Amino acid sequence: MAQGINTSRSITAQAFTRLLARLHPDLEQAGHEYERLRRLLVRFFDWRGAPTPDECADETLDRLARKLEHTIVDDVRNYARGIARMVLLERRRGPLFSPIEDHAELGDAAAAPPSFDDEHDRRQECFDRCLAEIPDEGRTLLLRYYEGEGHAKISNRRAMAASLGVSENALRSRVQRLRDRLEQRMATCVSVAESGSFR
Repeated sequence: MAQGINTSRSITAQAFTRLLARLHPDLEQAGHEYERLRRLLVRFFDWRGAPTPDECADETLDRLARKLEHTIVDDVRNYARGIARMVLLERRRGPLFSPIEDHAELGDAAAAPPSFDDEHDRRQECFDRCLAEIPDEGRTLLLRYYEGEGHAKISNRRAMAASLGVSENALRSRVQRLRDRLEQRMATCVSVAESGSFR
C-alpha cells in the first residue's frame, strides 16, 4: 500500500485517490502500482543525474495527479514519463524556467507532455544493448549501486563498499567509470541508430 501523502507536497487527497484509481481498481494493488511507478521515476531521475531524484519523482506524480483532474489520459504510465522529461528539463535549466503547466495560454500543447517516442525507443534499445556488453561483474555492480531510494540506497552503497573492501569514494569512482563507459557506448549506438543503419 502507498504510504500516503507528504504534507509538504502539493497534491490533495482527492487527487491522490483519483491517481490510485487510474493505476488499478483494487486499492491495495493500486498502492503497489503507485510505489512501483515512483521507484521507476526515481531511477529515471537518478540515472540522468538529477540532484534530488526523490523530489523530482514526487513532483512528477503530483503533476500527474493534478492533470488527471481535468485531462483525459489513456496511458497513465506513459504520460508520467512525459511529465518526468519536462521536470528534468526544468531542473536542468534552473529556477528561471517555469513549469510547463504554468503556461496555460498554450492550451493543449501545455496540457500534453511528450510521450516516449521513437527517440526514446532507440535510446532504450541502445541502453539495453550497451549494458549487456559490460562484463557481468561490472553490470551487476552498476545496477546494484542504483537500487533502493533514500536511506535504503545509502545503506545499500555502504554495504556494497564494505563487501568489496573499498571506501565509498572508491566505489563511487568505480561506478562512475562504468557509467562513463556505458554512456560512451550509448552515444555511439544512438548516433548509428539515428543515421538509419541501426540493426
